[in-house]
Amino acid sequence: MSELSTNQTPITDKWLEAFIAHLAVERAASVYTRRNYRQALADFHRWHQLERRQPPNWTTLRRDDYRAYLRFLGRRDLSRAAIQLRFSALRSFYKFLIRRGATTESPIRNLAMPKRAKRLPRFLTVAQMLDLLRAPAAYLERHPPRKAVEAARSACLRDLAILETIYSCGLRVSELCGLTADDLTWNEATVRVRGKGKKERLTPIGAPALAAIQAYWRSLPQPPVGGAPAFRAHPARARSVSPRVVQLRLKRYLVIAGLDPHLTPHKLRHSFATHLLDAGADLRSVQELLGHAHLVTTQVYTHLTTERLKRAYDQAHPRA
Repeated sequence: MSELSTNQTPITDKWLEAFIAHLAVERAASVYTRRNYRQALADFHRWHQLERRQPPNWTTLRRDDYRAYLRFLGRRDLSRAAIQLRFSALRSFYKFLIRRGATTESPIRNLAMPKRAKRLPRFLTVAQMLDLLRAPAAYLERHPPRKAVEAARSACLRDLAILETIYSCGLRVSELCGLTADDLTWNEATVRVRGKGKKERLTPIGAPALAAIQAYWRSLPQPPVGGAPAFRAHPARARSVSPRVVQLRLKRYLVIAGLDPHLTPHKLRHSFATHLLDAGADLRSVQELLGHAHLVTTQVYTHLTTERLKRAYDQAHPRA
């Protein structure tokens, strides 16, 4: 982490605050996106204050200012991804300023950036995924809840329903936590998902996931209806489970299944996409199911399936 990031001096900037409000209200950006973008812009603000002895005037900054900032970041122990994130935030910020009429062009447009290393997404095999889905039941067998703590049983049923739903639908954890009872259409086996930028999509959901949700709802004092959260933080409270709780509970089940406890809920989404492509699904359909705006975002998964096909070819073809 850079020394700027460790400096927690509050930043007062009207355009920065207006941009963060815009992300929350108009773009429905996740709390993580808002936090990361705020930190990125605050880091630049602090750098400019230290380097130029005054706060930045966003509307008069020029490309050379950002080249100097880029050189500064290059001298710090920052990954290319961290640098890309900072400039991604700045690019979005300048689009916002242009739309608000504060400036007419972005000074970082076409600014040469360090190339990002290509990393293939990690995923679980089908067998590993099945082991993970059995983990909540295994936990209950090892720790049978007493009547006084029946909420623990409900929490395990909820966790199984969450794992089944993420894997069945390829959801982001924020999308999962935002599901309501009304989003499920039982007779059609579909789920309405609110993705990034308030975009909605309809995705199929498998019978095992629906059965797991029904079992979880039956364990509640009162099943959710209407706009109530589909997955509660506590059986008796109508508040949605948080992404952080999902991540922490997943660690428990990864350990039980003998898998890497550092894997995140997003890896279940990677597994969903990889398994679909392995089974012959076309890339465009997987793009729609994942809610990717651009096909190039989905194409990273084809590297995984292509490598597997190459290995199979080398092992099986007599003249490989």
